Amino acid sequence: MNILFVCTGNTCRSPMAAALLQEMARKEGIEMRIKSAGIFAQPGQGAAQTTIEALKEDGIDIRGKHSTNPISMDLLEEADIILTMSKSHKESLIANFDSIGEKVFTLREYAYGVEGDIEDPFGGSIEVYRTARDDIKRALQEIISRRRYDESRNR
Repeated sequence: MNILFVCTGNTCRSPMAAALLQEMARKEGIEMRIKSAGIFAQPGQGAAQTTIEALKEDGIDIRGKHSTNPISMDLLEEADIILTMSKSHKESLIANFDSIGEKVFTLREYAYGVEGDIEDPFGGSIEVYRTARDDIKRALQEIISRRRYDESRNR
């Protein structure tokens, strides 16, 4: 499965989501290709320092391992599922790339079946980044749990 996480600048939420899911999938033995991108990303920048710090608290080190990616048709087409951090990201993608509409969801929508945004921590304190990290992690844990349940029913 190919998953693409999308946020605004690809320095905070989407790289957090990608790193967290990568670690969860590794621990569960689930094979996934996970990427992240930003609607307004400038190519080649690193993750925000506070993103790096918040992930490091969870034992995940992305220092020097993340490089920002702007949204491209190639990234969108190769993804099986596109998970955005906000409803506005989802709406922007659908408006600009109408052929991908059926595979675009907000992270909360995909995890819980309800609309809702993961608040943007950009420029905030470490506590704001921790809140975003934990919100993302809970949603991803729900997705992994549901996948495990679905797989056990299909055996």
